[in-house]
Amino acid sequence: MHVTVLYFAALRERLGIGREECALPADVVTVAALKDWMAARGNPWAQAFVEMPRVRVAVDQAMARPDTPLREGAEVAFFPPVTGG
Repeated sequence: MHVTVLYFAALRERLGIGREECALPADVVTVAALKDWMAARGNPWAQAFVEMPRVRVAVDQAMARPDTPLREGAEVAFFPPVTGG
């Protein structure tokens, strides 16, 4: 399965990229599995996801949960929680 992954805010800064196309292993079929797979790729992904464990995720522009399934061609966005004042 192929997905487009977008990184926003501090994640984009830490990774040095805002977007990438990923060919996922067959067992990566949920948001949680994608996040684990990305962290297992090594640095800078491992460090970014460890330092920001509460990363929010959207799939095809809808907020997603860890068990949200992925589909071929999905757009997955990772971003830190938003704080306001």
